[in-house]
Amino acid sequence: MTTLLSDALAGRTVITAVDRRSEELAAALERHGARVVPAAAMSTIPHVDDDTLLERTRSLVAAPPDATVVLTGVGMRGWLEAADAAGLGEDLRAALGASRIHSRGTKAHGAVRGAGLDSVYVAASETAAELGEELLRTGVDGLRIAVQHHGSGDDGLDELLTAHGAEVISLTVYRWGPPSDPAALTRAVELAGAGGADAVLFTSAPGATGWLDAAARAGTLDAVRERARAGALVLASVGPVTSAALTARDLPVLEAERARTGSLVRTVVQHFAALS
Repeated sequence: MTTLLSDALAGRTVITAVDRRSEELAAALERHGARVVPAAAMSTIPHVDDDTLLERTRSLVAAPPDATVVLTGVGMRGWLEAADAAGLGEDLRAALGASRIHSRGTKAHGAVRGAGLDSVYVAASETAAELGEELLRTGVDGLRIAVQHHGSGDDGLDELLTAHGAEVISLTVYRWGPPSDPAALTRAVELAGAGGADAVLFTSAPGATGWLDAAARAGTLDAVRERARAGALVLASVGPVTSAALTARDLPVLEAERARTGSLVRTVVQHFAALS
């Protein structure tokens, strides 16, 4: 039986549009009395045994990069796990440790620190654009730069850095796939539009975009927007990058104070506690 920390979410239905660590998030919400409905719009497909990833890892061990860009914590950890499995882990850590590591936000930086390494720069905005600006400011011409991408790999950094004279080694550790339960996703977007949910929580921009696309396909996006604007449905985001995917659809957002799932839960709990 779940031990309740509060009853702030008692009687509330919360949809989690989350793939990674969804069970942890659900448990945290349930400890405040919520009924949780999981409905991720996509799944994470690991590429830890991808031949290209290992080939490029070996090239970085042989010729260490001058700079390394870490875009996601899960990607960094997955990359090191793949390297460890291939017997390259120690050499990869040494190669990366000799480079200037730039991290996209606190989650990426946390994974870097967890590997026994450190970041020379952490993007406060948690955007790839900020990392690109910082790298160009310090100069990249002639540098060898490793870029660990997020699932969609469409951040534009490879093209930007290459255009300014860098040699880019591009690494994609995981990719976004279709939702593991499409029927559950459809039910959830219908529930949100029909008034059967009090909040929807988002922890990634691609996940938010995919969820809203599903709502549009189901014909419920306008109803979701209307309920959100009226204050009847809370659309809660883990941080500014995720929020941007929602505001692009003219949706109001309740944003976590810090870009952490724990902060997201606290923000939602505090919001509903203030209403009681």
